Amino acid sequence: MANVEQAQPKKGPSLVIQLAALLVMTGAAVGMGWVSGGYLKQGEAPAPVPAAPENAGSPEKPVDAAGKPAAGPTVVQLAPITTNLASPSEVWIRLEASVLYDAPQPQEMTEQIHQDLLAYARTLKMHQIEGASGYQHLKADLDERAALRSGGHAKQVLIRTMLLE
Repeated sequence: MANVEQAQPKKGPSLVIQLAALLVMTGAAVGMGWVSGGYLKQGEAPAPVPAAPENAGSPEKPVDAAGKPAAGPTVVQLAPITTNLASPSEVWIRLEASVLYDAPQPQEMTEQIHQDLLAYARTLKMHQIEGASGYQHLKADLDERAALRSGGHAKQVLIRTMLLE
């Protein structure tokens, strides 16, 4: 005759034990997530910076105690730049930026910087601006072009929005 023990399937742990093990493992995972989240937070997040007012092309002039415009760093918002990339030509870029000057500058300088940045944006290729390093290279190029066009008065180009479609 056939061996009876071989014909019967082996019995594993009961359903209750399996559910208990599942609950223990889930509880451990939740606890580890909570602990690691508390460890990574390590303090409060900085307060959000309020958005700048909409004043495209006009400088934000700080005022001193006497009511006169103070000389010093000035932020001027550029008009939005919308153009297509050089390659692939069906991809469009919209760039909203501001220029940080060391002192108030004439409006013509801002318009020249805007036109120069527009001309530069038309020469961009998609692979040049991909990823974090591509963004850093783009920002460095924009800063350099603005500084050259302004004779060193433009200290930084602040990118507010960059959309690719």
